[in-house]
Amino acid sequence: MARRVAVIGAGAAGLCAARHLSARPDQFVPTVYEQTNRVGGTWVYTDRVGTDEHGLPVHSSMYKNLRTNLPKEVMAFPDFPFDSSLPSFVTHQEVLQYLEDYTDHFQLRKHIQFLTKVDTVKPVTGAGQTLWEVTVSSVEEPEKITTQQFDAVMVCNGHYSVPYVPAIPGAELFQGRSIHSHEYRSPDDFKGKNVVLLGAASSGQDIALEISKMANQVVLSHGKPPLKSQLPPNMKQAPGVECFKAPKTVRFKNGEEFEADVFMYCTGYHYHFPFFTTECEVSIERGHITPLYKHLIHTSFPSLSIVGICCRICPFPQFDRQVLFAQAVLDGSFKLPAKEEMEEDIQRDFRHRLEAGKPPHHAHEMGEDQWEYNNDLSRLIGLAPLPKAVELVYRGVHSDRVNNLQHYKDGQYEITGPESWRKLE
Repeated sequence: MARRVAVIGAGAAGLCAARHLSARPDQFVPTVYEQTNRVGGTWVYTDRVGTDEHGLPVHSSMYKNLRTNLPKEVMAFPDFPFDSSLPSFVTHQEVLQYLEDYTDHFQLRKHIQFLTKVDTVKPVTGAGQTLWEVTVSSVEEPEKITTQQFDAVMVCNGHYSVPYVPAIPGAELFQGRSIHSHEYRSPDDFKGKNVVLLGAASSGQDIALEISKMANQVVLSHGKPPLKSQLPPNMKQAPGVECFKAPKTVRFKNGEEFEADVFMYCTGYHYHFPFFTTECEVSIERGHITPLYKHLIHTSFPSLSIVGICCRICPFPQFDRQVLFAQAVLDGSFKLPAKEEMEEDIQRDFRHRLEAGKPPHHAHEMGEDQWEYNNDLSRLIGLAPLPKAVELVYRGVHSDRVNNLQHYKDGQYEITGPESWRKLE
């Protein structure tokens, strides 16, 4: 009998789950729960910040002029390329259209229940097996509540929607505008302002560059080695923030001070799974979710997987591998190691990160490790690895970005074979 699988979220990861599950109707019956009225997840842009028209927190962190920081040539799902006529670095509207096309091509809409919020996920164990009790409610009529049982749950709710704001001494003294990058939409609001952005990951760098076109001065404050690339004349770097010194003074860790009209936290996000009951035994410390074998499979409840928690990756190709791995666990074609072995694997992976100098909250950060990880998942379930060319283009773009932050998105790329690519002049 086909296994019933609840998929939480109809963003890229949830659509990928639905695509692979629905391709095997004799084995799986997916039900995708999506609390908005459309597919796309974080790629659905809205001018709104705070809460949406239903009073729910706005999920998307898209801003108006966003273009991807990876080229479409490495972003695509392995079995569904982007339109070749598009430039390499596409807009958020073009990514959303891609996800809409993916949904329609694989006929996924019939599996999705829109405007449906997952309230609780609870394991029910008996007769030697675990089932999952999933309680959902209608977003438009919250009193309409239904509970169903499933054989498995794939959590695909994303991790760019609940801002992480670090505590900074004196923050209550600051009388300028404080926002998180989650709420950033347009550079027009920063015309003539002096702005400090804390954090220089992708969004911090991109937003700082965009704001610099309108702002008076922009300071990018971060704890990384200084960016090598030439920056706009009104943009400079500073170390991390030591404290706020009222009412608009920001003091950096090197003792320098700056008078800021706006302070923007580009400090990342919390993992957030409000629907898990305590029986799910999922532990979340900042940036670290346990116990997940291969950053994916719950070691006590292998029919529960959390897809897409890794950061600094090519997301869509990795989602594809993770979904296929979770599916192989469910159908029994891949037999998991003993629980103790899985726990040891988790600890080994975590130690590797700490020994490489990463802080504990980077427990799921991949970067250079993503290729070995993707290949590992593929190998374990007998799949051919992702084309080496994807990794090679990723590395080429990274090099361009480091050396030419202002203009690297002008580049056009082409994959010419499984292990070959070129940059078009």
